[in-house]
Amino acid sequence: MSEQPVACRIHVEALAPAFQPQAERWAQRLGLPLQVDDGEFALQVGEQGLQLQQLGPDAPGPVRVDFVEGGAAHRRLYGGGSGQMIAKAVGVAQGVRPRVLDATAGLGKDAFVLASLGCEMSLIERQPLIGALLEDGLARGAEDFDVAPIVARMRLLQGNSIEVMRNWEGEPPQVIYLDPMFPHREKTALVKKEMRLFRPLVGDDPDAPALLAAALALATHRVVVKRPRKAPCIEGPKPSHGLDGKSSRYDIYPKKALKA
Repeated sequence: MSEQPVACRIHVEALAPAFQPQAERWAQRLGLPLQVDDGEFALQVGEQGLQLQQLGPDAPGPVRVDFVEGGAAHRRLYGGGSGQMIAKAVGVAQGVRPRVLDATAGLGKDAFVLASLGCEMSLIERQPLIGALLEDGLARGAEDFDVAPIVARMRLLQGNSIEVMRNWEGEPPQVIYLDPMFPHREKTALVKKEMRLFRPLVGDDPDAPALLAAALALATHRVVVKRPRKAPCIEGPKPSHGLDGKSSRYDIYPKKALKA
């Protein structure tokens, strides 16, 4: 996602007086006001944590990161384990749990699935508002008995994904996973709500070819790119093969075999 949001009127607000100190801290950290006239979006702090709410009469409900309940919990319990397509794409197999960098983490859903399967995950979300939601969700997940061991395998990094990869310090990831924002349409209601919120804030990822190039230079074993099923590959080197699902596919760029 683009690092700088499109010009929107965004403010931070507490949903109850008890959360005002937290709201003030987020406002200062993100450089956002606590109140604006005719605001388009509100970053809200309340009992359920941090959430992003579009304002206006036809606005959808808020978006937050929740690894404890809802869709994340259902997928953790009933999602199919290592048989899931994303698991196969990154190379999860018997005795193989690669170190993965999710360089376009978004709300962390895919990273959470891989962490729940035992992968050590690094995450980068370069859009500060989305990164704040993700940070808050990880913090709340760490307080849950069942989810805490999973989010302990998820390390959130700050900064521009391309620059972080180009200046990587320490042991490089075996696999890098990319799911860039592209101007395409998804069909599910949940994705519609999230995309409706995110598009005005983050736009698309016009630097996807540079993102892919940086990933290919850093990953030791493979790069995986999630794409809409009928969309073209990212400009640049071609993947060796892909795994096709109903609405999306995974383009795989292998460098070295993953072994137990």
